[in-house]
Amino acid sequence: MKKIIVAIDGLKVSQTAIRYATQVARETGGHLVGVFLEDFTYHSYSVYELAARPGSSPDLVRQMNEQDKINRAKAIEAFSDICCDARITFSVHHEPNFALAELLHESIYADLLVIDKRETLSHITQDAPTPFIRELLIDVQCPVMVVADGFKDIEQVTLLYDGEPSSVFAIKMFGYLMPCFGEKPIEMLSVKSQGQNKHLPDGRLMKEFMKRHFPPAENRVLEGDAETEIVKYLKNKHQNELVVLGANRRNVVSRWFRPSMADVLMRELKTPLFIAHQ
Repeated sequence: MKKIIVAIDGLKVSQTAIRYATQVARETGGHLVGVFLEDFTYHSYSVYELAARPGSSPDLVRQMNEQDKINRAKAIEAFSDICCDARITFSVHHEPNFALAELLHESIYADLLVIDKRETLSHITQDAPTPFIRELLIDVQCPVMVVADGFKDIEQVTLLYDGEPSSVFAIKMFGYLMPCFGEKPIEMLSVKSQGQNKHLPDGRLMKEFMKRHFPPAENRVLEGDAETEIVKYLKNKHQNELVVLGANRRNVVSRWFRPSMADVLMRELKTPLFIAHQ
């Protein structure tokens, strides 16, 4: 039985992340853990906004903190009800700590992490990928399923392959962790630069691998810039799909100058992504 964790902000719950996580747990026979993140520095209110309110006092702060505590408890109860309705085994982890560090630690002992791409663990709304998500993806210790707003049943799977070991590793991990999704229509998508031949990188080996893991998969090779062509192609798809891609751990300077493919897809698409580091 696989262990799936879903990151949940008890003050700003992502119903989408919970629905995808329960779907994966149900279809894979996995055990779902709701990791309720509670950072010491995070409240439903801004300290600056509170200071500007007339009549602000220590009593008011205590009242608002107590209400945050009540809301977090309600979120845990609602999550438990959803899991019971889905008839999956589940548990809850709720340790007040620094949220990012806690989630990274949890990921060491998980097979898959599900999280909303807009997660911030703050009362501030930010564009995806948020700084919290980008920092998480650098050091996370298990594959991650990053989801967008609005749950939709997955109808098709697209595997991104560029000949790099990281892309093959992601495809392997997807096959190992989510074999039930391998029964859906699957397409392996590659991009070659202008003027290059249309053969797959390491084509003989990759076709041999795919034949044993995803026999019905179709191959498609596009021409041009990878980021541009992949985004354009996926935006024109009409199926609700899951996109599988690999990622390399890059240094800070590298990330400043060039966003990762995962960053680009999170920014441009509403498609759920399965991301695995090698």
